[in-house]
Amino acid sequence: MVKKITDGWSDFDVAIASPKVMGRVGKLGRVLGPQGKMPSPKNGTVTPNVENAVKEFAAGKVEFRNDAGGNLHVVVGKVGFDEDKLIGNIEALLDHIKKAKPKTVKGTYMKKIFLCATMSPSVNVSI
Repeated sequence: MVKKITDGWSDFDVAIASPKVMGRVGKLGRVLGPQGKMPSPKNGTVTPNVENAVKEFAAGKVEFRNDAGGNLHVVVGKVGFDEDKLIGNIEALLDHIKKAKPKTVKGTYMKKIFLCATMSPSVNVSI
């Protein structure tokens, strides 16, 4: 797989590796890093239990992070998804975020929502 990726193949969404092969996979950092596909222990893609990780990501596991301003950056679908599937993904994400709200947080938890495709203008979504 390392040779195949080195030769230009990148038709996959997530790269998952075991710690044993990270020495070889590390050489792919220049290729996979800019695409956001480089395996990392932080996001659970470097694990001794590769089989379990593959099952989780195939089932739709999504990671999200926030920046210093508290903005979440989350992938909710692809441009080719139909409207119902995108709406379902967005609603599932919002439900998850609402459930993750700490009990100690007071006031408004979500102020604004914007959606955008890669390198496109954003669209304001009413909460």
